[in-house]
Amino acid sequence: MATPNDGKTPNLSAREQHEVDKNQPPRAAVLHEIIRAQGEQELERSIAALWWSALAAGLTMGLSLMAMGLLNSRLPDGEGFKVIASFGYCAGFLAVILARQQLFTENTLTAVLPVMTKPSLNNFARLIRLWSVVLVGNLCGTLLVAYVMLHLPIFDSKTDLAFLEIGRKVMENHTGQMFAKGIISGWMIATMVWMIPSMESAKMWIIILITYLMALGDFTHIVVGSAEVSYLVFAGELGWKDFWLGFAGPTLAGNIIGGSFIFALLSHAQIRSEATVPKA
Repeated sequence: MATPNDGKTPNLSAREQHEVDKNQPPRAAVLHEIIRAQGEQELERSIAALWWSALAAGLTMGLSLMAMGLLNSRLPDGEGFKVIASFGYCAGFLAVILARQQLFTENTLTAVLPVMTKPSLNNFARLIRLWSVVLVGNLCGTLLVAYVMLHLPIFDSKTDLAFLEIGRKVMENHTGQMFAKGIISGWMIATMVWMIPSMESAKMWIIILITYLMALGDFTHIVVGSAEVSYLVFAGELGWKDFWLGFAGPTLAGNIIGGSFIFALLSHAQIRSEATVPKA
């Protein structure tokens, strides 16, 4: 009488079965633990280490504005060419994430999972500390790079005009749109962070895919957008009140809700639900 094989393909050798097991994608619980452990490490870092890494990330994110401006100024006018120029948006994200610098919207997932796993006043205080330092460092970097790009004789007049047009495009959104698009942007960045541990070899392509879609959808991002919009402020086209209340405030709130209260909460709830299911 044939023995049951639990639905598995018959006649597999031990080596072949090992290959099958090795090539299985990691369970959601494994991804959750990888990201939670990364978040725990970030929460343990000193303020000085977080600050310098966040400042460097803010400066590096200026590459997105720079790349988009250069592409827009050198490609012919037309929607088809704007689609190509949107690839420039990926530049800053690629550099920051591959260099392991501190980006605020990444921390809306990684640093939140340890707090959700073990909620306490101490962990919540550590999260606020990390968010505050990283956000301020990112914004200082982006504002500095926008000021330098405007005032130093680096780019030609056509590229300078392209930078202004990018900022004007962001500010076409009213407050509600800034907030709603910020939610989608925060959710997309959290999705990217969740995907990377399971496909480390395709990390670069995951970053390009997600951030390129963000550019095509004109979704608002607090760090990239602060470079784009502050360029308008330094050029005298926009006031700081409009920067903080019209752009930064609603975009920041949207990014946090999309990354933390939607993606991180749902992902954590999934893992908790699996943990409570009794094993057969």
